[in-house]
Amino acid sequence: MSAPKITLYSTAVCPYCNAAKNFLKSKGQTWDEVRVDVDPAIREKMIAMTGRTSVPQIFIGETHVGGYDDMMALHREGKLEPLLADNA
Repeated sequence: MSAPKITLYSTAVCPYCNAAKNFLKSKGQTWDEVRVDVDPAIREKMIAMTGRTSVPQIFIGETHVGGYDDMMALHREGKLEPLLADNA
């Protein structure tokens, strides 16, 4: 069974995107970064999948975690680590 991958939708000038990447890096994670500022079609796909226009939008496997604040809330609640454990 393969671990779920982390996908991070971001833009070049997004402090919350950088904070999310730094946090994931501190957890020993890797991710696929999808830049929505270089292709309007990709931004539209992200909005369709999440219902949100802001970045970052973070997926762990098929699970939409949300943005940086959402990810940190899950971390504080102890619910992020089980998702990441499957991704080790």
